[in-house]
Amino acid sequence: MSLATALLAQAGTGVSTGLLLIGILALAAGILILVVPRVLNYVVAIYLLVSGVLLIIEAL
Repeated sequence: MSLATALLAQAGTGVSTGLLLIGILALAAGILILVVPRVLNYVVAIYLLVSGVLLIIEAL
């Protein structure tokens, strides 16, 4: 089970709803990167910050 799936399961939301949301966000980020390639740095930085915070919270 991935980190995102585990967090969504703990949050009480449906896993399929959470996966749909993650898929929509990934698709939107991909389109944004294709349209405005300069935004890639921001998308990667935000991803790294969010995943790092979630991993730290999970470790506590």
